[in-house]
Amino acid sequence: MGMMDVLRKRWAYLTARSNSRFEEKADPKIQLEQAIADAQDQHRRLVEQAANVVANQKQHELQLNRAMEELEKINRSTRQALMMAEEAEKGGDLDKAREYNQTAEAFANRLIATENQVNDLKTLSLQSAQAADQARAAVQQNSLALQQKLAERQKLLSQLDQAKMQEQLNRAMSSLSATVDQTAPSLDQVRAKIEARYAKAIGTSELGGQTVEARMLEVEQASMGSEARSRLDSIRAEMSLGPGSAPTGELGPSSGATTPAEAAQEGAPVEDS
Repeated sequence: MGMMDVLRKRWAYLTARSNSRFEEKADPKIQLEQAIADAQDQHRRLVEQAANVVANQKQHELQLNRAMEELEKINRSTRQALMMAEEAEKGGDLDKAREYNQTAEAFANRLIATENQVNDLKTLSLQSAQAADQARAAVQQNSLALQQKLAERQKLLSQLDQAKMQEQLNRAMSSLSATVDQTAPSLDQVRAKIEARYAKAIGTSELGGQTVEARMLEVEQASMGSEARSRLDSIRAEMSLGPGSAPTGELGPSSGATTPAEAAQEGAPVEDS
């Protein structure tokens, strides 16, 4: 193996390695846009080439039409010259007849040249028409392919966004149970510490509820509740309200009707119910 072969292989290896690193670090979104831009440029160039082919075909058609019109005109002139030569010959003017025959011969030579030109233009027009049809078909097919690539780009962009979101979610989920560094605790460690502190506080509170001070506080609260109820009873008596009943004017024992016990105290006869 020669030195040049070794250098070429090493250069190919370095190029492949560089390309591999580039592909790893390259942004897929940018690469996708580059691919679409290349496809659009290729389609634009194809359209320009097809336009030139179609224009060439149109030009050949125009040339063929003009040549056929010229051929018809020369054919009429040739016939006219022959008729005029015959009339001059019948009239006895041989010189005129000879001149018209020479003119008819000149028209005949031009007629032959024009016919050859028409045949050539017909061949070119047919070939250019076929090329134009192929160019139109190529443009149409490439246009459909480009539309498919554009639709594929939207799909790939959507998949790329979903992939990025899923990657971020995966990193977030993996960081929940992993420590950020050697000094920072994980979420599980912090949770265990908080739960232990909460349990200790609840246990201390339950134990504290069994002390003498807690029972004394309970007695004081009960006494305050009894005093409040007694005060309410006094206020109801001042307002001529029964215990726990509605104000005066509503139906009840304090609405003015005499109870059997009150009637017995006043000496009134008690009616049978």
